[in-house]
Amino acid sequence: MSSQASLASKVLPRLGAASRHLSAHIRRSATPATSRHLSSSSVASGKTYFPQSVPTIQQNATQQPNLTSLKQQQQYQKHTSSSLNPYKSIAIRREGKNRWERRAALTPEAVGKLIQETGIKVYVQPSTKRIFSDDKYRAAGAIVQEDLSPADVILGIKEVPVKDLIPGKTYVYFSHTHKGQAYNMPMLQDVLDKKIRLIDYELMANEEKHRLVLFGKHAGYAGMIDGVHGLGQRLLGLGYSSPFLHVGMAHNYRSLASANLALQSLGNTISDEGTPKEFGPMTFAFTGSGNVSKGAQAVFKSLPHEFVDPKDLPKIAASKNARLDRIYAAEVNIEDHIRHKTKNVFTSADEYHAHPELFTSVFHKDIAPYTSMVINGAYWDHRFPRLMTTEQLKTIQSDPANKFRMLSVADISCDIKGSFEFMSHATSIEDPFFYVDAVHGREHKDTEAPGVQIMSVDILPSELPLESSQHFSDSLYPFVKELIRGNNDHPVLAGATIAENGSLKPAHQDLAQILNETQAKEKLAAIKLALGTSASQKTSFGSNIKPKKVLLCGSGFVAGPLVDYLLRDPNVSITIASNSQVEATSLAMGKANTKVVPLDVKDNVKMASLVKDSDIVVSFVPAPFHPIIAEHCIQEKKNMVTASYISPAMKALDERAQRAGITIMNEIGLDPGIDHLSAMKMIDEVKAEGGKVTSFVSWCGGLPAPEASDVPLSYKFSWSPRGVLTAGLNDAKFRMHNAFHEIQGKDLMKKHFPDVPIYPGFNLEGVANRDSLSYAETYGLGPVEKLDTMFRGTLRYKGYADLMYSFNRLGLLNAETSQQNFNTWSEFMDSLLFSNGSSHDNESRRAAIADRLDLPKSHTSVGKVVDALQWLSLMPASDNQNASFTAKNSTTTLDSFCNLLMTKLKYNPLERDMVILHHEFGVELKDGSEQTRTSTLVSYGTFETYTAMAKTVGLPAAMATEMLLKGEIPEKGVLAPTMPHVYNTVLEKLDNEGVRVLEQIVQKGMRPSLKWGGSGVFK
Repeated sequence: MSSQASLASKVLPRLGAASRHLSAHIRRSATPATSRHLSSSSVASGKTYFPQSVPTIQQNATQQPNLTSLKQQQQYQKHTSSSLNPYKSIAIRREGKNRWERRAALTPEAVGKLIQETGIKVYVQPSTKRIFSDDKYRAAGAIVQEDLSPADVILGIKEVPVKDLIPGKTYVYFSHTHKGQAYNMPMLQDVLDKKIRLIDYELMANEEKHRLVLFGKHAGYAGMIDGVHGLGQRLLGLGYSSPFLHVGMAHNYRSLASANLALQSLGNTISDEGTPKEFGPMTFAFTGSGNVSKGAQAVFKSLPHEFVDPKDLPKIAASKNARLDRIYAAEVNIEDHIRHKTKNVFTSADEYHAHPELFTSVFHKDIAPYTSMVINGAYWDHRFPRLMTTEQLKTIQSDPANKFRMLSVADISCDIKGSFEFMSHATSIEDPFFYVDAVHGREHKDTEAPGVQIMSVDILPSELPLESSQHFSDSLYPFVKELIRGNNDHPVLAGATIAENGSLKPAHQDLAQILNETQAKEKLAAIKLALGTSASQKTSFGSNIKPKKVLLCGSGFVAGPLVDYLLRDPNVSITIASNSQVEATSLAMGKANTKVVPLDVKDNVKMASLVKDSDIVVSFVPAPFHPIIAEHCIQEKKNMVTASYISPAMKALDERAQRAGITIMNEIGLDPGIDHLSAMKMIDEVKAEGGKVTSFVSWCGGLPAPEASDVPLSYKFSWSPRGVLTAGLNDAKFRMHNAFHEIQGKDLMKKHFPDVPIYPGFNLEGVANRDSLSYAETYGLGPVEKLDTMFRGTLRYKGYADLMYSFNRLGLLNAETSQQNFNTWSEFMDSLLFSNGSSHDNESRRAAIADRLDLPKSHTSVGKVVDALQWLSLMPASDNQNASFTAKNSTTTLDSFCNLLMTKLKYNPLERDMVILHHEFGVELKDGSEQTRTSTLVSYGTFETYTAMAKTVGLPAAMATEMLLKGEIPEKGVLAPTMPHVYNTVLEKLDNEGVRVLEQIVQKGMRPSLKWGGSGVFK
């Protein structure tokens, strides 16, 4: 018999004896082989103790109903006495130590599998923040309830508060007690007093002392991401912009895959542009070679890199020829920096571990002065020499030659005052960095002041809760099987047990002295006394949280969804600044935490005061005013959000915004906005698959719902028509069918796309939208000349473009200043058609219109124009019907026309509007084959709730504002929302609000059939 099989025969539980005491209708279904053989596992090296399978308890075929579904099995279990099941029940507790703690010891999938295999009861404490929802655990067969007392074994992640420890249970969690951590000794005393069996994940190891259940690699993953983010902040604080700025904290990303996309994008930028030359070659030192270090290195390898021997670091740091398009890295192990005190060499690992007092570290001489960033993943305890002392750091920082070295330490191991003596405390996810200026003997948080940046977050895996929970659950699952079988003598479980039956286990008897020295009993009594006192004192949740103040400039109809969304957080207050007191008051009516103030963007004193008194500014004023507000935001160092395009004037503020350390997020509405989010998501996914996008077509339009479109232009206005009308006069540039094309603004409507076949039920045409070519760079699609197509267009119902072109030819879009003194609308129209002021009949008007359009008077299009003008009251339907002119305050023909359209083409009660957004991507896959993918949004609204346009503009802007308030967008400067952690987050939030983007792979796209010659009516 092999040694593993021999071990199994000793430690695996034998249920045969127990089975004889069960009901005669219960029998085991296990073969002898099942109880002998052990499986190998990638989790453990050397010997392992994972059972290959666990016997199942099965009802006698004559007694048990045919349970064909998991749901039926679960219902049957609820009506079956638990005493018939030889297995123990388990519970998964809700984590509460930290608001970021969203991990779970077992996934819903693991719970479902456990129930199927053993029939046990699994209790789950409800949680609204756990990465897996309560509903998923219910669907797996778990019982979701607050009370965990029915369970025998309770699984957690972090330490369990004294008030929550239930006497007599088996608890499994990271207790942080086995090293004698003083702060947890009262909890350990309570474990002993309550005769709890305490099993610590950190001690679950095989015979080679390799840990079996751990988050190490995920700490490495998150720590590396956070470290890169911090390095970007540090360089900016020193006055240098760098590619590292465009990586967020790990928790900003939906998944590790999303974070890797951001790092790959960073890598592309480093390859193309390099790192700041003033810092010389960037060098990263990874300490250790265990799971933590390997996890960090795995993430790091997304960047362009070259690993070197640690002894070559001085040469690389001093080289004038070292390359800036990569990062040099070294894995530093004990032989690289540990020296025997008398022999001045590293002798052997065995001697070092046996007599660490004989050794010292030269990390401060051989590694640190040549390193840009240290990623610490090495294990350390007090018996061993430190990597660096505070005094050694002072020496390094005192040398001007080291000005740009030892910029940052990402201390993933997080040993307080440990391997790095100057790492004085753990940091939080929301406040992850501090700085140590050893020369002046101070710690601070000023990114612009001297000092090494320290990142020492102690719950890094919680930033990647999904992947870390899945990995942890897979590792833990075999041992949960042993726990529910009552096999507490299993070598892994026995070795990880710190206390049971009110006593410390022999391996941990030394903790008894620490319990006495730390006065654990007295402190426990004080904790319990405080708990008793605090229970009678009701405090308001979040009362110590600083309120967040939003300044909203503008009160138009798109502001409603933004205000309502942000006010879901009771900690947010909104100041609505508007030049329309009536509109702003209506917006604020019935809403707590709002106030209304007058707005004059050009009043510098009042604007400065409003901005200074806010935490963030949202600008919904007309686009020309954004730069004025942005100037105040830069001056007061306040973040800003707009839904408008980045104008040249806004773009010019980018460098100043970066220096001020603020984010000005633009183009976060619908178009621009959701179009960017959905485009970048698909493009990055294609790149991640090893493919590339060869063509891009994007259409977007806000329209009446089909049943509300039976009007001239088949269009209605929910805000000022001026922007829509003038947009139809812009020049357009695009690439299509492997050629570049330009359309002058005066011809834009004439050269429209007469057929845009998104869905058969929509009768759509389109026009080119401004400069499409620039978006090839925005979306990272490479040189535009290498794309078959790069096009962005605006959707309208068929007939719009020809009619709008006709209106322009008739002079209705003239924006030159002119007198608007008319009595009737037909008089206004006659002034455009005729040079004299005499009266005219409809026949002469029709002739003049035909002449202006260069069409025969009998042409169908002339008839359509006449019908439209009569519907709009610009021509009388009969000679005695003349509508009064209502735009006498206007100063241009265009403004008068806008006034009329706003009255005649407004939405009526109960009518709906609609938004359509459609992207089409030509894709070349990794294997060279071609594919067409689409991304489509169709959203309807009502004027009783939110219009579709208001939702799709206001909600994305609100979500970006929320992210900035939470510190979830680290990038600084004038930005568009093209970063993965932004577009993934906002798209997910929009989906939760019912604004959903449908992604598909289609057989045939529209691109080959697109033509822009117009309808052919006009020459």
